Amino acid sequence: MCTLEKRGSIFFLTLIGADKKDQEHRLNPSLIAAIRAALSEVRSQAVPGSALITQAEGRFFSNGFDLRHAQAVAASSTAASAAVVELISMVSLFRGVVSDLLSLPMPTVAAVTGHAAAAGLILAMSHDYVVMTKSRAVLYLSELDIGMSLPDYFTALIKGKVGSSAARRELALRAAKIGAEAAVRMGIVDAAYDSIEEVAAAAVQTAKELGKKEWSGEAYAEIRKSLYPDVCGLLGLEEKTVFPSKL
Repeated sequence: MCTLEKRGSIFFLTLIGADKKDQEHRLNPSLIAAIRAALSEVRSQAVPGSALITQAEGRFFSNGFDLRHAQAVAASSTAASAAVVELISMVSLFRGVVSDLLSLPMPTVAAVTGHAAAAGLILAMSHDYVVMTKSRAVLYLSELDIGMSLPDYFTALIKGKVGSSAARRELALRAAKIGAEAAVRMGIVDAAYDSIEEVAAAAVQTAKELGKKEWSGEAYAEIRKSLYPDVCGLLGLEEKTVFPSKL
């Protein structure tokens, strides 16, 4: 599932797997609930100077929605559409994770040291900053290859985060498997590094530099939401005005 650890002012949310099969960190109802519980804990402990790093063990950051889980639900049901219904449910549940990250009152960094596919890519892109390894990870929006349309909030997030229409086309309409250096050029990733250790160090350095500012978490979250109005609107995140506490 996932673990949450706090070191100084930095929270570390780590996707873990009990065995090799779980190392893909596929987003099923249990993992989604665990991530949301961790983010709720982070939110409850947030103070000026806090930051979040999300990382994952193994070869995958996350391989997207757990289609095997949906198939297993279908196998135990008499309804022909049970797998589709379960996938729709996961799409709906995952909205909460994206909403939590976009409204979290602190800077967030995704340390991508394994493949990030489909909803797993959206999980990474829901962070403020993304750092990635060059040698052992690709970004892959696989929906076109599996014959699935994009959920509306996926599309809105991609449009808000990826400024180039050519890059969005490569990502969504070619289902390209994008390495770290290409992802930097496309504006999906902020920086690429040779090793897992360098990615981890860069994520910590970014979190520390941002945390030193000790910004108001409430102001940070509201400014973030204002930058991505389309996806925040679809997620039901309302903007509010924040004034300096010293007025």
